[in-house]
Amino acid sequence: MIQNVYNFWNTRPCNIRHSDKDIDSLEFFDEVAKKRYNAEPHILNFLNLSNVKGKRILELGSGIGTDAIQFAKHGAHMVCVDLTPNSIERCKKNFDTHNLTGEFYVCNIEELDKTLPETLLDSFDIVYSFGVIHHTPNPEKVIPHIKKFLKSDGEFRFMVYSKFSYKLFWLMHINSQWTFDNADTLIQTYSEAQTGCPVTYTYTFDNIKELLSNNFKINSIWKDHIFKYDIESYKQNIFKNDIPFENVSEKYFNELKSELGWHTLCIANPSAALPLLDEPLEKANPL
Repeated sequence: MIQNVYNFWNTRPCNIRHSDKDIDSLEFFDEVAKKRYNAEPHILNFLNLSNVKGKRILELGSGIGTDAIQFAKHGAHMVCVDLTPNSIERCKKNFDTHNLTGEFYVCNIEELDKTLPETLLDSFDIVYSFGVIHHTPNPEKVIPHIKKFLKSDGEFRFMVYSKFSYKLFWLMHINSQWTFDNADTLIQTYSEAQTGCPVTYTYTFDNIKELLSNNFKINSIWKDHIFKYDIESYKQNIFKNDIPFENVSEKYFNELKSELGWHTLCIANPSAALPLLDEPLEKANPL
């Protein structure tokens, strides 16, 4: 299965088609970033860039380095890990074109300690992963490795896909499959712009608590992001609201995201200093 995941993402790294500029140019990488953060503005907030200067950050699943560049621009020392050499090569080029430095490893995140040097153990202030852990065959194998490389007072900041989301209901609608029996298959098939992703898991808050339970305490967890744009216009870099969202107020849209957001975002700590929060977890957004 990990070979299937490798083949899928090595052929088409995430967001690689968000620009038609020369793939090795500064213009390409900046245009990809602009489109990413215009469509998903909550990511910049989640990066918490005002608090990363001087920090050592390990990114799991860096892709072509769009978020890693933001960290590095704001003074963080970056170590970027990805399963596929194609993504790591693009990530290195992204850093080069921005005159930034980092460390880069091709690595299966289920086996971090087999690739990363021992000198990196217990050395990171932040381990960051956005939309990656749910694509590895055995996410439960990743979490103990993260704890090994994170400082005792460090922070694990990550995003995984939500079990119940507007996207799920939209997929059920367009495929006329109104039963939750087929929900996992629908999500796995259509979770990405390129259909047929080999592995895509989704999570409730309780699922994440269980995933982290033996290694981390949750600080904050919440849902965000509903893609509200007309897809054909979006492909042409035109951000036009799709019909269901034409007259939706910002206040109501934010409420909708908190209930049906596609992204579940979580901040956790390896120490026991912060207690595991009780319900309602959806209110625990410090940002």
